[in-house]
Formats: sequence, C-alpha cells, structure tokens
Amino acid sequence: MSATIAYLLSIGSDPNNFRIYKTEDGGATWTLQFRNKLVGAFYDCFAFWTPTRGIAHSDSVNGVFPDLRTEDGMTWQSIAANMPPALPGEFSFSSSDTCVATQGADNAWIVTGGSSIARGLATTDGGNTWNAYDTPIISSPSAGAFTVDFRDSVHGIVGGGDLDPTDPDNARTAASTDGGQTWALTNAPPVTGAIFGLSYVRAIKGCGSRIACQQFARYVVVTANTGGAAWTRDEGTTWYVLPGVTGCWAVTFATPDSGCLVGANGQVIKITF
Repeated sequence: MSATIAYLLSIGSDPNNFRIYKTEDGGATWTLQFRNKLVGAFYDCFAFWTPTRGIAHSDSVNGVFPDLRTEDGMTWQSIAANMPPALPGEFSFSSSDTCVATQGADNAWIVTGGSSIARGLATTDGGNTWNAYDTPIISSPSAGAFTVDFRDSVHGIVGGGDLDPTDPDNARTAASTDGGQTWALTNAPPVTGAIFGLSYVRAIKGCGSRIACQQFARYVVVTANTGGAAWTRDEGTTWYVLPGVTGCWAVTFATPDSGCLVGANGQVIKITF
C-alpha cells in the first residue's frame, strides 16, 4: 500500500487461522481486522484498489463464495450474496496470492479451478455485481487457473495448469481483450507444471505514450515453481526462458526497474528490464 500501510492475510488448516491484519506504522504493530468462523472457508487471495478498498476471495462453501470487501480499510463485510454461484468443487489456488487482480477504481477479476471449467469472475462496480466467464485453461480437482493480471480495463492475462506431477505439460496462459469476457490461449510458455504467478511489467508512471512505455505495457513474467520461469514482450506470442530461475511462486513489478520473484526457502530474485 505504502511505506507505512500494509495488510496481511494468514491461512491454516483451522478456519480460525484465516485472518486479516493491518499495519499503519510500517509493521511495528498489527491490528486484527477479520477472523474467519465459517467452516470450510479457505481465503486464498486478496487485492486492493486503494489503501482503504479491497476484496478477499475464498474457496466455495456449499456452492457459495463467502468473499469479503472492505470500503473503509478497517472493517470487512461479506459480499457472498453478490457472487455468482460456484460450480461443484470449484475453488481457487493460493500459491501466489494472485488469484485476484484489481485495476482502476472498480474493476476486479478472480480466477478459479477445481471443477470442470476454469472460470474468471469479473466485476466493474467494485464488487457489487459479478459475472462468470469460462477460460480455456485446463481444470480438474488438481488443475485450473491460478493467477491473473490486467494492464488496463480490457487487456489481461491468466495462467494455470495442473498440480498433478504425472501431467506436467499443461502450463498455459490465455489473454483477454474485452475485460475478461472471452479468453484465447496464447502460445504455451516454456515452463512445466502449473503457472503459480504472473505479472505485467509496470510502465513507469508519467511515461506517457512513448514507444518504450507502450512496449513495457505488454511485458509479462510468469513463474511455475520447479517448472521454471519465462517472460514475453507481446503477451504470450513469443516467450523467453529466465535461465536458472526455479522454485519461485510469485512475481511482481512496480516499474520495469523494480521487480522481484519470491519462492521456496525465502529466496528473492530481483529482475529488471
């Protein structure tokens, strides 16, 4: 959020371990804002529009997504009644905290798996209403869409695959040009397993319409845990391996000069373009 404001989402096998904390003093102290009491809920990811507005997404419970929203940065309220009905067995993956993406003032996307179809849930009004759209990513009890990001209100990319080690060749990405209503598979990235995390390489603020800004806007980095990592400058048409990068779960960028991959054993890898 800022140098002083941050949120923390904790998870665990006990439903009471699903909690949301906030710090306003750079981590010196933390305030508990939410503690789950719903049996079966598993909060995978959260994302924010502003330091006081955000959403948290859970696996489905009895056909309902018990998702949460804060509009004041202090209290969290259920928006379960706003969510589309869940498919049988539908859930999301918490590997990188990027199964939820926010953009602009009110746009957000959630991606799922676990059922017969991997879907994207989309809102354009801050979570008041949602629509569900199918993606072409493989889906099964061990597979689905893991991670999503959007560079503006219409252009986005989703990644996923299968956790089953006997089926490692389904790491895929798909792109949307209509705000997540339709998705088309890109060329397959040169990684195996499942894509745990992906991120657009953020253009520098104030960069305007210069060619370099437009170029960076379409750069995407993906990571697939032990299956490697790769990047593309054209949203999935052409891919390049990141040599020697493995064991990473998540990737994020603030600018082309400020990006990192994080993963197993506390490793942090800086990446710049």
